[in-house]
Amino acid sequence: MITILLMVLLFVFLIFPHELGHFIAAKAFGVQVNEFAFGMGPAIFKKQGKETLYSIRAIPLGGYCAMEGEDTEESEDNPRAFNNKRWWQKIIILLAGAGMNIFIAFIALSIVAGVGGIISNTLAGVTEGGPAYNAGIRGGDTIVAVEEIETDSWADVIDALDLKLSDGSPITVTVKRSGQRESFLVTPEKNSDGEYKIGIEASIVHNPAAAIKNGAKATVDLFGALFSSLKELFKSENVMEQVSGPIGMVQIVSETTSYGGLYFVYLVAIISLNLALFNLLPFPALDGGRIIFVIIRLITGKAISDSIEGKVHAIGMVLLIAFAIFVAGNDILKLFG
Repeated sequence: MITILLMVLLFVFLIFPHELGHFIAAKAFGVQVNEFAFGMGPAIFKKQGKETLYSIRAIPLGGYCAMEGEDTEESEDNPRAFNNKRWWQKIIILLAGAGMNIFIAFIALSIVAGVGGIISNTLAGVTEGGPAYNAGIRGGDTIVAVEEIETDSWADVIDALDLKLSDGSPITVTVKRSGQRESFLVTPEKNSDGEYKIGIEASIVHNPAAAIKNGAKATVDLFGALFSSLKELFKSENVMEQVSGPIGMVQIVSETTSYGGLYFVYLVAIISLNLALFNLLPFPALDGGRIIFVIIRLITGKAISDSIEGKVHAIGMVLLIAFAIFVAGNDILKLFG
């Protein structure tokens, strides 16, 4: 039951913001929005606004922002129809969904960094009698450089030490102490594993500004990693073994919850970025495919009509639904395989 509730919550975090992004951008540019729905299937709640019908539907696995003239020529005389807006306005509206998913991922990763803490290049402690301690480095010092390499984070410190400690030669470590930079010559020592160490321990900080900065960096890094994984996926011989749909996600959520709430929040970030990346693919019916059509029609003029584009997107939607059914079947086979 908890897993099911978390799944519903997960889709709320992913789908509602995505459609809300389209909705906000459409309204900002004066597009007539006929319906704003969360979920798919029969409506369980409806409320007619001044212009837009707001609805909640039975299956929380989708949603839509139905804009006038999005896939038809019927509204060609309506200046508020989507198809009559300027090309750059259309692109912004189409990008807004993925943009909102990226923003949700940023919020989630900032929460993870803020609650879980950030490993800082300010030292929590220095091993007494160790290389760094003997050189004069103390707890509370902030490592700002290793040799000529500037270090702004603990990851920078680790990377620099891995590079400079390879042969055990003395290294210059620069720290900031009381606002002043001081340099110390440290001679590393081998530990029981035969690795050169200098005996320092990082501190964990809980700082809102640092959490936001770390959340932004983590969002960019994770999006890049997912994009690289997507490229590798298309090269893989066992693509379907690496693809999961909503059914497969149930097991992932169930496993994640056993690790704690922060892992679930991190999962929200990962899936939200996946959804953004998926929607930006240049495939008909997806936001990326629609953007491609906006660009093509900007170049070709009226060579492609709204009706033709609408039919292409309709075919794309059928293929996406077929793919979703196939993935669902594959997930079921994995569960019972």
